Amino acid sequence: MTITDIPMARRTNAALIASNRGVPVLDVVVPVYNEQAVLSASIHRLYRHLRDDFPYSFRITIADNASVDATAEVAAALAAELPEVRTVRLEQKGRGRALHAVWSTSDAPVLAYMDVDLSTDLAALSPLVAPLVSGHSDLAIGTRLGRGSRVVRGAKREIISRCYNLILRSTLAAKFSDAQCGFKAIRADVAAELLPHVEDTGWFFDTELLVLAERSGLRIHEVPVDWIDDPDSRVDIAATALADLKGIARLLKGFGTGQIPVQAIGAQFGNQAGAPKSLLNQGVRFAAVGVASTLAYLLLFLLLRPIGPQGANLVALLVTAIANTAANRRFTFGVRGRTGVARHQFQGFVVFGIGLALTSCALALLHMLSDPHPIVELLVLIAANLMATVVRFVLLRGWVFHPRRTGQTAGGK
Repeated sequence: MTITDIPMARRTNAALIASNRGVPVLDVVVPVYNEQAVLSASIHRLYRHLRDDFPYSFRITIADNASVDATAEVAAALAAELPEVRTVRLEQKGRGRALHAVWSTSDAPVLAYMDVDLSTDLAALSPLVAPLVSGHSDLAIGTRLGRGSRVVRGAKREIISRCYNLILRSTLAAKFSDAQCGFKAIRADVAAELLPHVEDTGWFFDTELLVLAERSGLRIHEVPVDWIDDPDSRVDIAATALADLKGIARLLKGFGTGQIPVQAIGAQFGNQAGAPKSLLNQGVRFAAVGVASTLAYLLLFLLLRPIGPQGANLVALLVTAIANTAANRRFTFGVRGRTGVARHQFQGFVVFGIGLALTSCALALLHMLSDPHPIVELLVLIAANLMATVVRFVLLRGWVFHPRRTGQTAGGK
């Protein structure tokens, strides 16, 4: 009998399932590629923590992603030394491929993974797994961006992480706070339903799995973690970012065309999966408001041009920003009532400041290079405003009026 054959009433307690079947409650997967230098120390540390501080039976699975150094030999030695450690060899690279392969064949009712550098404090492992064992949640993630998290890393990686999660919220309406923290767990019955629909084999695997789970109405538990950045990280940020953007576009297409069957997946768990309001629908409404705002802005700029281009730009942007935020609040994102109006306008002014910086810098650069004709000036301002408009939509949808912050279902009727 497989995990998916177990009736809902019996699979709510993973410890009972594991006891009845004589298998460990938790299988922790550690994907590795050319990690001969740190593998032994990390696995010993993880093993000691699980043995001494973890309340359930466990297994550690080292998933070797086609390493070409001595990683395979180190992993084999660890498996021979420690009874709860095993190793699996894959002939192709990819963290997602490794997790898919091991999770699909594991007999444990709760599955997890963590990065080999153990950047996340292991004290968070029990809080991560507990709601999955009890059946209270379906997936669990460590978050470096939640309240209570303590994170040590450089400004560059912090900005990239926050921008990535902002893009997820603005494009896919994701409600989870941290997609890429290498510290996650999932119930095996949930994994069995989701994994056949997850296409990515690399770093986007985590995001795709979480978005699919959320759209299917599954419960995602978040645990604030203490996390210290690994200075020896070999992740290619540019290549990963490009792959992530392609993955987001693929998911948007799949959800829009119905190729990703979230309703059917949710039905397997008795959920009525509800998709958030269409990005296209909100984009059209935002564009309509933006066109009106841009026309009003250009008219005001021309009328105020005698006071100077920078002054005219400031006043025109200020007036249209207030009206634009109010209009998008009501018509684009469907937020009604007076609750949060002041906060939304304040955050709108923050977004306005970003737009002002973009247009002001464009004007300043133009005047540094030449004494432009007013028509050229207008064309540059239009281009700068188009860029500011894209940034504004991302910030409004992913930050100011995100459903998690407003407590409403975004999207006007």
